[in-house]
Amino acid sequence: MALESGAPLAGAELIDPELYARDGYPHETWTRLRREAPVYHFEGPDYPFWALTRHQEIVEVSRQPLLFSNKPRFQIMVGADYGSDDDREPDTIIHMDPPRHHQYRDLLRRRFTPRAVQAMEPAIAGIAREALDRLAAEGLEGECDAVQRIATPLPMGVIAWLLDVPRADWPQLQIWTDSVVGATDPEYQKTGESAHETRLRATNELFQYFTDLTKERRRGDGDDLVSVLTRAEVDGVPLTPREMLSYFLFLVAGGTETTRNAISGGLVAFLEHPDQWRELVADPSLTKRATEEILRWSTPVIQMARTAVKDVELSGQPIRAGETLALFYGSANRDEQVFDEPFRFDLRRHPNPHLALGVGEHFCMGAHLARLELRVMFQQLAERFPDIELAGPVERLRSSSTGGVKALPIRYRMNA
Repeated sequence: MALESGAPLAGAELIDPELYARDGYPHETWTRLRREAPVYHFEGPDYPFWALTRHQEIVEVSRQPLLFSNKPRFQIMVGADYGSDDDREPDTIIHMDPPRHHQYRDLLRRRFTPRAVQAMEPAIAGIAREALDRLAAEGLEGECDAVQRIATPLPMGVIAWLLDVPRADWPQLQIWTDSVVGATDPEYQKTGESAHETRLRATNELFQYFTDLTKERRRGDGDDLVSVLTRAEVDGVPLTPREMLSYFLFLVAGGTETTRNAISGGLVAFLEHPDQWRELVADPSLTKRATEEILRWSTPVIQMARTAVKDVELSGQPIRAGETLALFYGSANRDEQVFDEPFRFDLRRHPNPHLALGVGEHFCMGAHLARLELRVMFQQLAERFPDIELAGPVERLRSSSTGGVKALPIRYRMNA
């Protein structure tokens, strides 16, 4: 649809959680912005910001953490913004700039190297197989919500295994995570709560849970991540309670939400492109490249935010110190200057320099783990689900920060 002369290039669809839930990603608007205003000033509902929609500018900003800070906010959550003075506000490594960011990231960096993650493959494959076996035990043909039965159990099972969280507590852990990440969705709000209060309340409840857990393990020599962080030090000083608890929030939310939504988003992509599913079923060895295309296509994190530390110029556009920039990864991953036929889902796509896991200083610490989980799950799905189709409407998360799928009804036929 042609715009009237003088009409703004972008409207509420750029950041309105309700519109993301109803319409999905605003690719038409993003395409227009990439072409006409890749650094676009937008009067957001909470505060104005610069919308970055091209691959080039997002990479440039991400690789200059001393010029573009993660403080006071690392993400725009409409109605639930970060950076308040409330003592329930977390202080995760995503909030940190260098050199502090490097120090805290290094505490667990070795646990997520390619070699360390590869050693986890048998355990991860077992967690994925268990979820699919439970489904098979109910019948080899049927219908289910793929989010609950397929996408959720694997990442939650993996992070709970790494933290050594009792299985009985997994559902509650998922509720807290959903409430923090999806605070703007009414499903996760208690009666009378604002989105901001929902996020802080769930954060505090998760903090209380891990406070009790760390008391049990502080004197032990366990190798689980909870035990490791209770003994961790930075410059010879133990982590403060807030720093430690924020790390657990980072691990739980980061370790579950992105991967779960990538699995769900990948399934949606295959359901919309059945020829690609048939190709993967015929040759499950394609899952390595398919994983990268699933990440590019779904881009579970809609945007991250940065704040200019001083007056700068970005692609000819002056940015003043203190102004907020929103890095729209979903737009960058459809950038025509970077990807050939960006609106074609192609599991053989190569090269695939997507930004779904970030870039630069804050590149996802668990990227290798997320990739392995996706590869393992889709390989097993391709081997066991020769037929799969949509059985109802897709329900999306009401969020301007996370591209989540809340419900994905499917009809399937599977092998034992």
